[in-house]
Amino acid sequence: MSIISKYNRISYIFDIMEIPMEHMRFSKWRKDILSELSGSVLDVGIGTGKNIPYYPNECDVVGIDISDKMLSHAKKKASERNNVSLFQMDAERLGFKDDTFDYVVTTFVLCSIPNPVFALEEMKRVCKPDGIIINLEHMKSEKGIIAFIEDLFNPITAALTGVNINRETVGNVKKAGLNVINVKNMALWDVFRLIRSKP
Repeated sequence: MSIISKYNRISYIFDIMEIPMEHMRFSKWRKDILSELSGSVLDVGIGTGKNIPYYPNECDVVGIDISDKMLSHAKKKASERNNVSLFQMDAERLGFKDDTFDYVVTTFVLCSIPNPVFALEEMKRVCKPDGIIINLEHMKSEKGIIAFIEDLFNPITAALTGVNINRETVGNVKKAGLNVINVKNMALWDVFRLIRSKP
């Protein structure tokens, strides 16, 4: 089953599935990270639009997602915002000119893109030379026992939802030619991390 089909299938219950984590952690992280942004922002894999409420009105936000059904939910959240535009698009083939955006953002997205390095290379291309790429992601831990558990369960999560829980995302950011500014551990030791980088 393609990644589009998987996300179209779960789009109707996606927000419900993530209520516990949104309540405990995710919503605070989104607010802390996104509320400080300004200028033009590309939100890659915007999904059902959970980030939309946290962008300041001063931002000009473009959100893309590969799933039309996920976007249909995002459109409802964006209906009262005049600074958010949404498009169905593949993160590995972004339809924007070079050096377009001040910020490029992903939140829990790089785990499900088939080739995350390709997508990160595209993010680098469309980000302005003095812009910043922000990736809030879950990834493979550097702690042995946690990494073992992630490797053990990854075939199940990947098959059911298309989510890979053992991606080495910091390494992928570097493979894409991005210059890492900092990496911050957010929760579960180093499973959830915030990566800031520059083209």
